[in-house]
Amino acid sequence: MVVLALVSVCLASMTTTAQAQQSPTQVIQQSVDSLMSELEGKKDYYAQHEDELAKLVDTNMADVADFRYIGASVMGRYFRGASPEQRSRFVSVFRKTLIDTYAKGLVTFDYKTLRVKDSEDAGRYDDQASVPMEVISTSGQTYPVNFTLRQSDGQWKVINVIVNGINLGLTFRNQFDQAMRDNNRDIDAVIDNWAPEVGTDELEKGGDA
Repeated sequence: MVVLALVSVCLASMTTTAQAQQSPTQVIQQSVDSLMSELEGKKDYYAQHEDELAKLVDTNMADVADFRYIGASVMGRYFRGASPEQRSRFVSVFRKTLIDTYAKGLVTFDYKTLRVKDSEDAGRYDDQASVPMEVISTSGQTYPVNFTLRQSDGQWKVINVIVNGINLGLTFRNQFDQAMRDNNRDIDAVIDNWAPEVGTDELEKGGDA
């Protein structure tokens, strides 16, 4: 649960910001500042009002996370064969399950600091960038986080997160692929039963992404 909560902190730090002429690092920094301001002194309240917290997270993530791009990436090679309705439905289901799964973690993970590092790397493509961050728990343990952002229509939006070396986008894509195999390539069944998971042991151990 601790690691799942950590993931939720990283995801929910993608809060709405005024992005005009901002660099990727500035987008993440302002997002983190906004998150900490929203939760300051309210963790106990939101722990008792999880629906409100989920709604807050959903609203905050709407403009800074490119859910359509993420959904297509998670569907991987099955995206082309999906109908427009199936694509749209998966994006909606993916977004809802992600927010419902991790919103509770925001009030259970005892983090001390979210520190955006003063560095920025070019992404794999000209329209992408990578911004590193550290989540420091109250126990002093440091978890490295890396946001991948993509520029679209003049705005930088998050398209992937790597937590402690584990690529969440790739993890979800592999899960979608396995679900398609398990359901005889029935994409509607996969969407109807979509329940993404992040292995706690895997995240605690870390990876090399």
